[in-house]
Amino acid sequence: MTADQLKQLISAGLPCEHIELEGDGRHWFATIVSAEFEGKRLIQRHQRVYATLGDRMQTDEVHALSMKVHTPAEWAAKSAAD
Repeated sequence: MTADQLKQLISAGLPCEHIELEGDGRHWFATIVSAEFEGKRLIQRHQRVYATLGDRMQTDEVHALSMKVHTPAEWAAKSAAD
């Protein structure tokens, strides 16, 4: 799977303001910013992203996905601090 394919999958199932992906085709690191994360705990945010991938995690198309997930406000505050 390419970064563009993974980005399209996530974007199709989750409205995102920002997505960054790095990886080798099986092991990925993502930074995802979505308003849908508002009011959700970290585990709920991760579950929401995993839901967009469906069975691709079980079929090993995406072997590993590490994530940093932010609301738009959290992302703006982080960007301002950097």
